[in-house]
Amino acid sequence: MKVLDGEILFLYDAKMANPNGDPDEENKPRMDYATSRALVSDVRLKRYLRDYWLDKGIDVWVRTIDGGTVTADQRLKALADAYEKETGQAVDVRKAVPAEFINWLLGRLIDVRLFGATMPIKGDTAGQGGGLTFTGPVQFSWGFTLHPAEIVESATISSTFAGRESDFGTFGKDWRLHYGLIAFMGRVSAARAEATNLDEEDLDALEDALLRAIPAEATTRSKFGQTPRLYLHVRYKQGRYPFPPVGDFRDLVNFQPQKGLPARKVRSVEDYTLDLGPLAKTLSRYPEEIEEVRYWIHPDLQADGLDSLPGLQKVQ
Repeated sequence: MKVLDGEILFLYDAKMANPNGDPDEENKPRMDYATSRALVSDVRLKRYLRDYWLDKGIDVWVRTIDGGTVTADQRLKALADAYEKETGQAVDVRKAVPAEFINWLLGRLIDVRLFGATMPIKGDTAGQGGGLTFTGPVQFSWGFTLHPAEIVESATISSTFAGRESDFGTFGKDWRLHYGLIAFMGRVSAARAEATNLDEEDLDALEDALLRAIPAEATTRSKFGQTPRLYLHVRYKQGRYPFPPVGDFRDLVNFQPQKGLPARKVRSVEDYTLDLGPLAKTLSRYPEEIEEVRYWIHPDLQADGLDSLPGLQKVQ
């Protein structure tokens, strides 16, 4: 089935966790200090998705090999070796690669079909070379919390280790958010999907990973405590992208803390309600453009206005 243009809203929360540390600031959670909203890069989100696919035996372009980092040139060479083993056809990645190898790459690497990639190719001598560039049909913006968030004030921790003659200790920083509801906005381009051979099965795999990757992969000490809360994928009919554009869905979602509770003092999914009414009202202007709205909502999330979204199809 042909891929349709679409827009995605994805929300997950972080409770006593560091959703995306900033190496320039002692690995503190990334913050917009003007608004006190926590930030999460799209790279961090995609890392969860890629790790999840790898655990399921699905190959990706951006990965480690045998636990170590590899250069793009080494990764491309490893793929060329796999191609020769599988097809019996040798490929010299230092030269222009044949279309058959490119199609094989796209068929093998789900993250390239979805997000695109740049694959530099080294030449035989310095200054020579080229590369393969794929523009991804699925792109996510940076995520941010829908409310001001607070960093836990006390971040210093101590560790004690046993030595030969006595114990010794070290001190370090362990920065975390008390709570943050993080929202990502994504778009799907039907035109770009054709260039990377993206199909509906790939979008199904993306949907599955968005809902399951974070609980499965965010299991390190600083990342534990993150849970998917809401997923919406608005699919537009072929050639019927809405105009004027809807814009960023996150601007149409109201975060409403319990009465008397400041937004920055929210500590749990039970402390607030999401008002999706403005988003539903805006989308209702485009009945001729919307094919369907696929959605999933966590049973603990309190949300109003969801039932009024047009073309609802619940994800099982």
